[in-house]
Amino acid sequence: MEPLRVLELYSGIGGMHQALRESCIPAQVVAAIDVNTVANEVYAYNFPHTQLLAKTIEGITLEEFDKLSFNMILMSPPCQPFTRIGLQGDVTDPRTNSLLHILDILPRLQKLPKYILLENVKGFEVSSTRDLLIQTIENCGFQYQEFLLSPTSLGIPNSRLRYFLIAKLQSEPLPFQAPGQVLKEFPKLESEHPEKNTIVAENKIERKKIEPNICFDNGRQCSGKEAILFKLETIEEIDRKHQQDSDLSVQMLKDFLEDDIDTNQYFLPPKSLLRYALLLDIVKPTCRRSTCFTKGYGSYIEGTGSVLQTSEDVQIENVYKSLTNLSQEEKITKLSMLKLRYFTPKEIANLLGFPPDFGLLRTFYTKMVMLFKIICNHDPNNFTIFVLICEFIPF
Repeated sequence: MEPLRVLELYSGIGGMHQALRESCIPAQVVAAIDVNTVANEVYAYNFPHTQLLAKTIEGITLEEFDKLSFNMILMSPPCQPFTRIGLQGDVTDPRTNSLLHILDILPRLQKLPKYILLENVKGFEVSSTRDLLIQTIENCGFQYQEFLLSPTSLGIPNSRLRYFLIAKLQSEPLPFQAPGQVLKEFPKLESEHPEKNTIVAENKIERKKIEPNICFDNGRQCSGKEAILFKLETIEEIDRKHQQDSDLSVQMLKDFLEDDIDTNQYFLPPKSLLRYALLLDIVKPTCRRSTCFTKGYGSYIEGTGSVLQTSEDVQIENVYKSLTNLSQEEKITKLSMLKLRYFTPKEIANLLGFPPDFGLLRTFYTKMVMLFKIICNHDPNNFTIFVLICEFIPF
């Protein structure tokens, strides 16, 4: 087949480009477009021969798009207008304007692309912007399929549920299609790999009986506000995490961690330990789970991503249960025994599917928070994109 001419919009540090490269499908990224200067530096370092345009998408005219002569679009538009914790401004959010510009341009191109792959957050599938997207591609003659997928389905220990849309012109039939449905499984996994659906059941470790972690005071069980449920977690949350860690179809986190690094800069500061102790999502290298890393990772604690317990011989339950009635200094001493640290930018990149030789420019490690932001905010999971591309495009 002739090499595809690919336009990569909202290119970030190049996650979609990397997935395309690893698919081995003949392709050339004719242009990558993003306005983030740090992300563009990382992109240029890893893809030095790709034309990188540091400009807004709204500023690109129809004529400029036509000159690029592309037949595939990869894009991951801003997710903030659709996130669960955001304002959900949808089409009224200015950050949606660039995607609306693309939808306005698409029908007027001299030649329509053969393929479109779009990624966004869960929530996009119920947005008005999604409805405009579907209306536009249907009017242009595309067939399409929507997905809600997480890398855990591919054995990656990171929960990052995302919306994906793949579209082909009518002349190019989809190898799989469920009209009107948002699929929650990877293409062909059920038909060609039935063992994927049974591996968890076959290898399931006998679940332990989980008791609530309730404090006791002189032999008296505490109740009401006195009861300390371990890390403010419900029994259901504890049960869910245990099930995740018992799923042998998912790799352990230790397979994605860096060796021989100076971890001092990644340890949580005492203030954070004290203030957010009960809110931390703590995992060990032997765990098979981690929560979604967001752009606030490294700056904020609550809901931004898991932290790693590097002192594996210390029982986390014992530490937390011993915090009652301690002074602040004593609590910090106890919590410090866990040696909790942030995942490094490289480790997060590993979980997102970037290869070991992908350069994150170590000079930026002095701007750690900036690295966290561009990795977590700009790039989808490469493993997921890789599978979709391989199933999506015949070669």
